[in-house]
Amino acid sequence: MTAHPQTPQFFLTSPSTCPYLPGQLERKVFTHLVGHRAPDLLDLLTQGGFRRSQNIAYRPACERCRACISIRILVDEFRPTKSMKRVRQTNSDLVGRMAEAEPTSEQYALFRRYLDARHTHGGMSEMSVLDYAMMVEDSQVDTRLIQYRLKGPDSAFSTRSDGDLKAVALTDVMGDGLSMVYSYFDPDEADRSLGTFMILDHIERAREMGLPYLYLGYWVDGSRKMDYKIRYQPQEHLLPKGWERYDPQAQRQPASLEAPAEPTAVPPIR
Repeated sequence: MTAHPQTPQFFLTSPSTCPYLPGQLERKVFTHLVGHRAPDLLDLLTQGGFRRSQNIAYRPACERCRACISIRILVDEFRPTKSMKRVRQTNSDLVGRMAEAEPTSEQYALFRRYLDARHTHGGMSEMSVLDYAMMVEDSQVDTRLIQYRLKGPDSAFSTRSDGDLKAVALTDVMGDGLSMVYSYFDPDEADRSLGTFMILDHIERAREMGLPYLYLGYWVDGSRKMDYKIRYQPQEHLLPKGWERYDPQAQRQPASLEAPAEPTAVPPIR
């Protein structure tokens, strides 16, 4: 493949088993995010349905399935439901600190507990401490790490009294929004609904930063474990004609296995 030196080159993975829909195979198209143009390229590609994994931007290129749909939340219009307000109240004893993306042994210990409890057979289940450090550090865009800890008596004005680490989010800051790359939490704190809490916190952070969108990755039509993403309304879905506001009351057609339209996207390259 030939290209102008400043034009990104795109590559296609071999077919592999789809982690979300039984009986399906997935393929991804990807390119490298390197050099001083990486942040601008990520902005452009994210608007076109790509996601980032370390220094790679990818999206699915499945031959027979279009179930994966890129979604983003309209943060200025978002209003939490009653259950979401309860989640925020339950976690009012936590403080979230956004900082540079730097890995620690404490983070990895929590990450390891999370994987062992929630994703024992997933593609990330064998990640070593070095793999984790690469996931956090290997980025040429504006990537932050948000750590959520129990509040201490002086947490309002100092980090010194912050308590135990309960959750972590790896997040990209882009020109038009925040993009949640990966998040994990204490598996022993199920009653806190920490996954929901981190999304709600990111919506507020994006609003405070003057950013219109929170990119949540992919909603996989037909995968029950992805249904939680539909709860955050209003949101837009990337469809063949571009970003369109999603109507949760509208009747959706089953995901086509023969759709000719260009694909929209799926999980990180493992």
